[in-house]
Amino acid sequence: ERARDYLHKTGRFIVIGGIVSPVHDSYGKTGLVSSRHRLTMCQLAVQSSDWIRVDPWECYQDTWQTTCSVLEHHRDLMKVRQPLCCGCPRVRAWGDLSLINFSSSPLAKILGKVGESLSRICCVRPPMERFTFVDENANLGTVMRYEEIELRILLLCGSDLLESFCIPGLWNEADMEVIVGEFGIVVVPRDGADPERIMNHSSILRKYKNNILVVKDDSNHPMSVVSSTKSRLALQHGDGHVVDYLCQPVIDYILKSQLYINASG
Repeated sequence: ERARDYLHKTGRFIVIGGIVSPVHDSYGKTGLVSSRHRLTMCQLAVQSSDWIRVDPWECYQDTWQTTCSVLEHHRDLMKVRQPLCCGCPRVRAWGDLSLINFSSSPLAKILGKVGESLSRICCVRPPMERFTFVDENANLGTVMRYEEIELRILLLCGSDLLESFCIPGLWNEADMEVIVGEFGIVVVPRDGADPERIMNHSSILRKYKNNILVVKDDSNHPMSVVSSTKSRLALQHGDGHVVDYLCQPVIDYILKSQLYINASG
């Protein structure tokens, strides 16, 4: 939500949907529970959202998919479904918690003007005729007019993932070129990491610096507290502060399924 708010404040984007794409079981991370559970927890976490959805494609593949492959998959969806397209203008952002909801109310307003089906994925630029679009969720306060809108998928991540780009051999350089150069990244600062310093340590990040948007947090609650690692540790230790990280439906599911319990019980 904070990433979306920040993108709106830049005046360059209108985020009309978000995707949460849980990683494949074969990713190999220690303590990674079954994708069946992770998909359910993610769905519970966003069930009250009118713009974020969970996409199971990555989990359903035969093996682990690179971040680049997942981004390209969602971009390809736009191309594959082009014959069904109604010309709806959509700015998309995808995320590691990612930024595409196919049934949001602002989208319905657009489709009411330029298309027929709310259930279709719109993936081409709108006609060149001028039209008016008001996005209530964006809280922009004014009517915005567009002659042409570019559709984009952005990777949403924490600064810790951005910092991993600087570790030699960890990322395929060709993938990094595509992720940062063709898609773009929205970075949420975490644990005091300085995104500017991180970008200066990578030639590829420096090269595409204009495609990296760092979220500025103006609230009294730093986004650095958002941590799946802290959530798992809190659960294992019976720490009541787990409510700071997880919503109650997710906590209830974890307890019912007995997830993240350490060897001592």
